[in-house]
Amino acid sequence: MRRLSLWLRAHPWVGDSLLALLLFLFDSASSRGRYDPVSETFVQAVSSSDYTLGSLLMITPLVVRRRKPVLAAYVTLFGGVFVLVTHGPYAVHPGSFALAIMLYTLLTCSTRRVAVAYATWLLIGTVLFAFVMSREHGVAVFPFVVFGPVAVFAVFWMTGEFVGARRAYHSEVEQRLRLLEHERDQQAKIAVVEERNRIARELHDVVAHAVSVMIVQADGASYAMKTNPEIASKALGTISDTGRKALGELRRLVGVLRNDSETNAEYAPQPDASALGELVEKMRQVGLPVRLTMTGDLADLPTGVGLTVYRLVQEALTNTLKHAGPGASAQVVVARAENQIEVEVTDDGLGRVNGSLVSGGNGLIGMRERVAVYNGVLEAGPRLGGGWRVRAVLPLPGESAP
Repeated sequence: MRRLSLWLRAHPWVGDSLLALLLFLFDSASSRGRYDPVSETFVQAVSSSDYTLGSLLMITPLVVRRRKPVLAAYVTLFGGVFVLVTHGPYAVHPGSFALAIMLYTLLTCSTRRVAVAYATWLLIGTVLFAFVMSREHGVAVFPFVVFGPVAVFAVFWMTGEFVGARRAYHSEVEQRLRLLEHERDQQAKIAVVEERNRIARELHDVVAHAVSVMIVQADGASYAMKTNPEIASKALGTISDTGRKALGELRRLVGVLRNDSETNAEYAPQPDASALGELVEKMRQVGLPVRLTMTGDLADLPTGVGLTVYRLVQEALTNTLKHAGPGASAQVVVARAENQIEVEVTDDGLGRVNGSLVSGGNGLIGMRERVAVYNGVLEAGPRLGGGWRVRAVLPLPGESAP
């Protein structure tokens, strides 16, 4: 049963097809006649061909209700109108439950605005049906006829609200977990880089000091070699001791850098503009829809400029992922002209216009520092109509900033 449940979740159209088939069979079983709750009699159905056509129009769209929810819902609604016109006071039959199922589908698979519009049409159809029934059986039946369908629609509406809210919650939790894992990995890499930079500084200090001492002593020994052999001998001894100490320090520091357990360590070169496709794909995997547009020749950019372009896009997309909110998407445009390269990252998230550029945050500070190295221009701030925009212009070597 568990395997069957997982298989049906992976192939939802199969479950929808079974639902449509069962509802159609149940509806067909009532095509010979129906019970009239008002007159409390068993009445004969109207034209069987009209009945079958109306059932097909209402029930068949259930098969594609997840892939095309709006289209399927309105085809079902058209079927309901057809049944109301052709059947008159006998318009309600088991196939009419497809209308409520489509209302539930719009709440879980589409937007609330579409679901409200559809519910409005359902209420109008219910009132029209009640009006037809009141003409046949008197005005007193009007509220009773309205109450039944409205109650069914209300139950399906509340169920759709609950399921939709639950799915949105789980989706947001999954996105946050992916973001936390991504940030954890990034923080670990940053910590490793910072520690290796610290060790590199120590290594530089050790080597620079030792080599400076050795050079000075070697120069002194060369001058005193003929006139004062004892001083030259002491200088050579100092060179030997300094070299041994420096060698010991080098071994200690290199031993810290070496990790014997990492036999398959990654030694990847610094990324450049050609790695933007991989970066965008990683962002899509963690839940941020990104569209990438690259124009111009970006293959032969200078190493530093290519790395700056990559880091700008990376930082901008990371900020979008963290601050734009659920459901946001981003667009990346990288264009190279004759004397400059332009990078623009925009999103449709929660950014709002406040009349000034926001200068806080280490991410924006880092982007400004990188752009300033190449005498470029950086603009970062909310967009008109919502969202955020980061734009940088980098002059290529030998050119000035625009």
